[in-house]
Amino acid sequence: MIATRTLKLQREKDVFEIVIRIFAPEGNGRTWLCRYEIHWPEGRQIMNAGGFDSVQAILLAFQMIGADIYTSPYHKSGRLVFEAPGMGYGFPVPETLRHLLVGNDREYGA
Repeated sequence: MIATRTLKLQREKDVFEIVIRIFAPEGNGRTWLCRYEIHWPEGRQIMNAGGFDSVQAILLAFQMIGADIYTSPYHKSGRLVFEAPGMGYGFPVPETLRHLLVGNDREYGA
């Protein structure tokens, strides 16, 4: 594991921590994969982002994480927070999802 970030989901009676884990890219001689996990309330999601090299694999993993977060029902509910409500989560998204960005993500082009 090379990085983690914890988001908070405000529920009716408690706060659920949504932990995101990013792992070091691994190459097989032709392509690279960067694995990540998001620990949603309903369970752990494990995904791989593939790239031509390790840098592209990491970048695509970050964009996939951003896409997962911004298209989640938790973001849509308005109860998902990183640093403060409505400030974004610090992950980039693909161009087709940029209209969903909020707060600092929108302002600084996360």
